Parts: sequence; C-alpha cells; structure tokens
Amino acid sequence: MVEESAGSKKGMSAGAQAVAAVVVVGGLVGVLWSLQNAAGNTADANKPALCSPSRSAAPAAPQVSGAQMCTALNRPDLAVLLGTPGEQPVTAWGNDGVIDRPDGTKKVSPSADVQLKTHHVKLSSSGDRMQVAQLADLLGGGVQKQTVLGHAALFSSDRTLSLTFNAGGGKSSAAPGVMARTLLVAKDGKDSGGSFELVVWRQDGQLPDDPMLLRLAEQLLPTVPGWSAA
Repeated sequence: MVEESAGSKKGMSAGAQAVAAVVVVGGLVGVLWSLQNAAGNTADANKPALCSPSRSAAPAAPQVSGAQMCTALNRPDLAVLLGTPGEQPVTAWGNDGVIDRPDGTKKVSPSADVQLKTHHVKLSSSGDRMQVAQLADLLGGGVQKQTVLGHAALFSSDRTLSLTFNAGGGKSSAAPGVMARTLLVAKDGKDSGGSFELVVWRQDGQLPDDPMLLRLAEQLLPTVPGWSAA
C-alpha cells in the first residue's frame, strides 16, 4: 500500500519529488498526509518522531492550533492506547489548514497526524456550528451513535484512497486503500456546535476496533484545548 511504503522511507532525500497521500473517501472529513508535510519530523534511529512546527495560512488564530493538537496526540503512551506497546511514532506533524467556503469566507481546520509502524492516527477540529446530533440525522444509518465522557459521538467507517504524485514527471496514480475507523465527538456536553474527529487506520488493512478508539478518545480529548468537560 502507498501509505506503508511512504512511512518507511526514512532515508528519502530532500530532492525527492514523489509525494504519497491517503484520503478517506466519502467520510466526515478527509484524511490526508504527505511526505512533504513529514519532512523534518521523521524519527531518527530508535528515537520517536517529534511534532514539527504547525504550518498555517490561517486568516485568524483558531481556538486550537495544529501544533497543540500534535503535542496532545503524540503522547508517550499512544502505542499502549492503540494496543501496540513498544512502538514509537515514525512521523508527527500539525497543520492549520484553511478551507475556502463558497461565500468567500475561510474556515480554519487544524489537524494533527501521528504515524507508527502499525497505525496512522489523525485528529482534527471543526469550529462549525453543526451539532453531532444533526450530523447523525443527516447521515442516517451510516453511523453508530455513541457517548464519550458525556459528549455526543458518532462512529463511522470509510475506505481510504491511496494516491501518489510525481512532481517531476507530472504523473499520478490512485488505488483503493485500507479501511479507516472514525469517531466524531462533540466539543462540549451540550452538543452546542463544533467537534473533534479521531480517525485511525491500520497498515495491515484490518479495521481498528471500537473499544480501542474509545479508550484513546477518553484519554486524549480532555488534553486538547477547546474541549469542555460535560
């Protein structure tokens, strides 16, 4: 798979033009990562990867930055929570992405990615006024309602799409990727708008189990700026 080969290329030169990405198709949010984003934050030898500086073109500072989310996600016990003790992050980075809306305004969508040998984990924040309950109604039977620390939440699954781009040759290719499991959680107990989204996929293609995602969310989300206890 593209995501596996990209994560293993620790020795790739700075001049390499190939970029690999994984995108969740048809999900609540896109899961996208590239070798360019990972530059400078790859693990050296037996040392875990550290979070790289957040890259941002945001029109205004968000409630939480990509760098803050990366620091929260890249926790020392991440591998233990994922059920793979002894592993360590291979790459880790934050991003303060900006999305152009149809009305000309911009939406800041901070996120963080941490990749281990067996798992890839993405955490993103949405400042929209959309409630998790409203999303559940819109998506219907495609989701499973859940509660995380008293906050409304939704489980969903999506297949990733593996993409490769070659800036030098101008060629690109796409292929079906592995399945990812998503847990969307309201930022506050009243579900007044805004959410955090935790997405995990396994490099071996197996679907991550829900108890693991719940365990990770319960330990992780209270440490992220913008989370309000129920």
